[in-house]
Amino acid sequence: MNNDDIVQLFSNWNDAIQTGDPDKVTAMYAEDAVLLPTVSNQVRHNHSEIRDYFVSFLAKSPSGEINESNPRQLTDDLVSNTGVYTFTFGDGAQVMARYSYLYECIGGEWKILEHHSSMMPEPV
Repeated sequence: MNNDDIVQLFSNWNDAIQTGDPDKVTAMYAEDAVLLPTVSNQVRHNHSEIRDYFVSFLAKSPSGEINESNPRQLTDDLVSNTGVYTFTFGDGAQVMARYSYLYECIGGEWKILEHHSSMMPEPV
């Protein structure tokens, strides 16, 4: 998998969040994925908890854009991407956050195994 393919995994996820369907977004995560979400203090450990987060997050009509991307091929079935992205919400509000995704190829499909997103600690 090349770097463009790794970055495309984010674009696929971003397309899913723009559908507003928490089931479509949740399906992008491995069954045992861990999500450290941007706007919640609760760590999410499985599809039920991840879906619960996205029900409220998607209600805000988010759209993400990568500001900095650092894709890496780790093994044949593990890739990562870390960097900075900005979410714009339906009301025009924006949040800039640091992110890291760890993807695993499971049954021929790339799934999010770990996703960490945290708001920037300093004013931007």
